[in-house]
Amino acid sequence: MSAAPPIPPDLSSLSFEQALEQLEKIVSELESGQAPLERSIEIYERGAALKAHCEARLAAARLRVEKIVVGPQGEAIRAEPADFS
Repeated sequence: MSAAPPIPPDLSSLSFEQALEQLEKIVSELESGQAPLERSIEIYERGAALKAHCEARLAAARLRVEKIVVGPQGEAIRAEPADFS
């Protein structure tokens, strides 16, 4: 398995939603088949970087999620890391 390509600096400040929006536009442009070859290659590379950025943002969010442990009377007694396995 190869390492993810480094995320270009201009992507690091994008939120997940902003990166996903850009990625969706790239996919639409590529699917249209109207972009010249060089442009297609350029936006494909940007799309790969955006995908990696979105995956990193999701992984970070996943680590922050906690589950609330509820006691016998339905009261929240503590929070602990969520288990996604």
